[in-house]
Amino acid sequence: MRIVVIGAGDTGRMISELLSNENYEVIVVDTDGDKLDMIRDDMDVLTIQADGTSPSFMRSPDVAGSDLLVSVTDLDEVNIIACILAKKNGFAHTIARIRDPKFLAEPAEYIEGNFSIDLILSPELITAREISRLVMTPSALNIEDFAEGRVRLVEAKVDPKSPFCHKMLKDIKLPRSVLIALIMRDHHMIIPHGTDQLLPLDNVYVIGSPESLKEMAARHQGNAQEQRKTLRALIIGAGRTGQALAPMLESQGISVKVIDNNEDNCKAMSLKLKKGLVLHGDGTDIDMLTSEGVSEADTVICTTRDEKQNLLMALVAKHLGAKQTIVRVTRTEYISLMRQVGIDIVLSTRILAAAEVLSFVRSGSVVSVSLLDGAKVQAMEMILPPGSPIEGKPLMKANIPKACLIGAFVRNGQVQIPGGLSVLQAGDNVILIVQADKAQDVISYFKGRK
Repeated sequence: MRIVVIGAGDTGRMISELLSNENYEVIVVDTDGDKLDMIRDDMDVLTIQADGTSPSFMRSPDVAGSDLLVSVTDLDEVNIIACILAKKNGFAHTIARIRDPKFLAEPAEYIEGNFSIDLILSPELITAREISRLVMTPSALNIEDFAEGRVRLVEAKVDPKSPFCHKMLKDIKLPRSVLIALIMRDHHMIIPHGTDQLLPLDNVYVIGSPESLKEMAARHQGNAQEQRKTLRALIIGAGRTGQALAPMLESQGISVKVIDNNEDNCKAMSLKLKKGLVLHGDGTDIDMLTSEGVSEADTVICTTRDEKQNLLMALVAKHLGAKQTIVRVTRTEYISLMRQVGIDIVLSTRILAAAEVLSFVRSGSVVSVSLLDGAKVQAMEMILPPGSPIEGKPLMKANIPKACLIGAFVRNGQVQIPGGLSVLQAGDNVILIVQADKAQDVISYFKGRK
């Protein structure tokens, strides 16, 4: 598959790197030669310095008739024009980064029919939705849903006081529809076995039905989860992400307060909230944060475009007594650092956007893809195709690749946690946890390809 990526900024770079690592033929296009030089040094891709909206460029033999165009420049209009031209010149599919609410409010059918865009990519909106889900789920560092919400994968950090600590997994009593699917320890992926133990500060991924996961939390946390429920949220940053997020939280019954040093952003935010308070000021001002009750906030969310400022504001909020901090970043290299210095949840907009693109590229038997641990691990939902080598065999005899774990499968609407004697059937929705660098090999195996 040949994929053309227009825009060599942070988002375009992440998407190109991910697709290139999976052995797709990637062409990166930008007018900025310096950005292309950096990409060329780091990736095995073809780079072209050109205007992606030029009709002559779209007719050039290097790109004409490609399978997919992904246009992720900073300008919506450029991305729209590129998609229209691409479809006119034989591209099979197009994806466009769109951020203006006037476009996002339109139905997908209208966008596809009028602008020739198959998938709209809005990193800020995707990030806002992800933060909203995390705020409503205490203790979770990450949440991924599969099989139309029937299966949920939750990441959490093992508390040193947890009853799970230092216990072998075979001795931990879990609800029947729950599985400890993955342990991340010191940035190493562990596919757990019964004799493995959970250690303090491990990041553990648990999979199961949402109901069974709630049962597990209630059983082992008692009223602690209820005590940590978010009632008050402070958002620092009233840009696109903040403006999308604040109304979501308010609609869930959360008291919202927003701080931003841009007066226009504050005015736009005030029009979106019914009860929330919007303040024009500096989110790093300790006196202001103190007077506005940051210590009483259940969650402080930093969503500005300045990652270093987000880190500083979150650390100040934590120091002043905020119970939980969430930080939006673009660069994936900041994720580990921020977690090490005490930030509770770090979300990368470009990882979330790249996962959407990867899901689209793999569409067919692969329904969705989520990128975990800075894109080192993938969780994917696959519909098992007829003729798969795993079909009809007990899993213990199926010779499943070592880099893969079957976390759950759904048959006739029922969630099942597999065991060694479980047998998969064609049409089952199978949720896989896979090392990112082995993902294509695993997909090929399940599809019966060598």
